Amino acid sequence: MPLTYYLVISAVLFTLGILGVLLRRNALVIFMSLEMMFNAANLLFVAFANFYQILDGQIFVFFIMSVAAAEVGVGLALMVAIFRSKHSIDIDQMSSLKG
Repeated sequence: MPLTYYLVISAVLFTLGILGVLLRRNALVIFMSLEMMFNAANLLFVAFANFYQILDGQIFVFFIMSVAAAEVGVGLALMVAIFRSKHSIDIDQMSSLKG
């Protein structure tokens, strides 16, 4: 497949992720939108690494995926703790966590 297809799919995924972050108020949906943006960037790294026959992009993707997995664990733990105390994961209610 040509590189253009990967670029278009990655741009669509990244745009959907940005829209999810900007338009939604649920922390879980925002979190999933951020992960979609990370995966769009990973897709580009792999596509360019395959196109130029250099493994640096694929190695970088492995590092990004391991950091994203740790982020998911910490982020979901924080969301569960906030849900237990506030009984909601609404972003508008998160401002009451200040001090």
